[in-house]
Amino acid sequence: MATEATPRINARYLESFTGATVRILGKVTALRGESATIDANGSIQLHLNRDAHLTLNNAVEIIGKVHPDLSVKVFQAMDFGPNIDFNAVEAVVDATHRYKEIFYNAD
Repeated sequence: MATEATPRINARYLESFTGATVRILGKVTALRGESATIDANGSIQLHLNRDAHLTLNNAVEIIGKVHPDLSVKVFQAMDFGPNIDFNAVEAVVDATHRYKEIFYNAD
């Protein structure tokens, strides 16, 4: 059974992954009903599902689809708490794209 790759990205890569399912780890900076904003090396607007329970200023990892307006429709969200080393997160994102043949199909 094949599974869909969910490359790790941040705001810098949104445009390259329009229409794709991605994985993003960022800090929750705003919550407004069924939407939220996270900082993942830039601001990203999220469209939440009913199962997403985010906490302001906590880190969250989301799996979702990038829309043409560069917002992201959230399929899954996991709260990672307030103590995340975002420098390490950025290093993982950079490695994912430097060695993309390991992590996802770039076609």
